[in-house]
Amino acid sequence: MNLNINDQYFLVTGASSGFGRTVATLLMEDGANVIGVARGQEKLSELKYKYDSRFEYLLADVTTEDAIDKIIDKIGVTELSGAFINAGGPPAKSFLETKIYDWDEAYRKLLRWKVQLSKALIPHFIEQKYGRILFLESSSVKQPIENLVLSTSLRLSVVGLAKTLSEEFADQGITVNVLAPGSHNTSALDRLIQKKADMNSISFETAKAEFESGTKVGFLGDPDDLASLAVWLLSPQSKFVTGQTISIAGGALRSVFG
Repeated sequence: MNLNINDQYFLVTGASSGFGRTVATLLMEDGANVIGVARGQEKLSELKYKYDSRFEYLLADVTTEDAIDKIIDKIGVTELSGAFINAGGPPAKSFLETKIYDWDEAYRKLLRWKVQLSKALIPHFIEQKYGRILFLESSSVKQPIENLVLSTSLRLSVVGLAKTLSEEFADQGITVNVLAPGSHNTSALDRLIQKKADMNSISFETAKAEFESGTKVGFLGDPDDLASLAVWLLSPQSKFVTGQTISIAGGALRSVFG
């Protein structure tokens, strides 16, 4: 399928690993250009070496106060077509394990910078009457996951933000959606598996098998498969899809609207 993204420019945060890296890679494989933002110099350099002029990068922690200004400066006058907004989350904890400091940090890491970045990008998209914003969150926004109270609570705020933005700017050619992945083969899931193993005094392998059996399909998700959906949602082909939170969880969610 021709997604009509050849030579378009996209911003991808968290581009050095996990879902961010797979989305950035697939965008470039489909002919797009990517401005990648992450903290991992070595991995960003690898992408630059492989994709050359198709990939530019900014070494920054997107959750910090001055990172958004640096991102906007990096974009400059580039006609940006869309943004894949993604970063790691807070540590896995149960409610009683959390301190108020953890909640303050979760707000900073999961919500505040996304509001700041959205406020910076949307005027740009309004001016060109086109734009795609895609947030990467978690299936926990539809069905809570144990030990993820911080992530679940603050990511739900992002879903509320995305839905509101989708309604306010739909007539400006701007779509805003959320991807809510369940258990995928990523380093982030490895941390959850280890947490489960430690809490239940079981091996990592046993804990991983429990995550696998928690899906109806019986296996963990492939980040490359999620990336193909992400790229479609970032493309012109998705012009009639906005305000949606789409779960990719292998049938793990029991809700009729999962």
